[in-house]
Amino acid sequence: MAFEKITESESYYRDLDRMPVSEILDNINREDQKIALAVRRVLPAIEKLVEALVPRMQRGGRLFYLGAGTSGRLGVLDASELPPTFGVPDTWVVGLIAGGDRALRHPVEAAEDDAERGWQELEARGISELDTVVGIAASGRTPYVIGALREARRRGILTAAIACNPDSPMAAEADIAIEPIVGPEFVTGSTRMKSGTAQKMVLNMISTATMIRLGRVRGNRMVNMQLTNQKLVDRGTRMLQAELGLGEEEARRLLLLHGSVSEVLDNYPHEWRLNQ
Repeated sequence: MAFEKITESESYYRDLDRMPVSEILDNINREDQKIALAVRRVLPAIEKLVEALVPRMQRGGRLFYLGAGTSGRLGVLDASELPPTFGVPDTWVVGLIAGGDRALRHPVEAAEDDAERGWQELEARGISELDTVVGIAASGRTPYVIGALREARRRGILTAAIACNPDSPMAAEADIAIEPIVGPEFVTGSTRMKSGTAQKMVLNMISTATMIRLGRVRGNRMVNMQLTNQKLVDRGTRMLQAELGLGEEEARRLLLLHGSVSEVLDNYPHEWRLNQ
């Protein structure tokens, strides 16, 4: 069956340059409403990845995201948000983008065509069979990602692919294919829009579900978040007030003393709370 490049298909809308702003926004919003439904259809594949990923990370494995352009930036973004949110080392989840850090702010377009570079970057970071590699490419045909997935899978490393075209070359190189098919973009071929949003939603699910299963959340609270600013100190203080029934001053004192909500809760067991 021929590879269907839906992400490159003609937009459903014509004469965008003649539309009033209200119509542009209404039509973008109409298209955006399709994204969550597309992601919902791939929940079984996301679940399969998380269920396979968590035991590997519990044994010391890492999660690597690889992508180019918008897809690469989304992977780096998701990875960079996990240490402050869940209090994990920045080595647990690593985002790699074709062209390196410069590509986060400036286009390095030719970098995505190097089919060897992705695996070389993984090797430089000591990739092992405990690790997991997730390739991200809206088109599903980025050589930088495909080459890395192919070599990783050949070596027995768990691989997954997030693409917005069905049955893509990239998905063919992965153990698990996650393919939210969102349809043509509002601006033809502009995959930073619907495809990028779908990829961000999938990455949110993968990383959040994984962190929850790894014990980085209690109840519904980010009890391991880093106290890097006043907003987060205030949030942690409120968590302790709600959990332990403490006044604001005492909750803040304990939080700053122990460094995280989790540490405070570990040092004040359930019996202590019941007696207060």
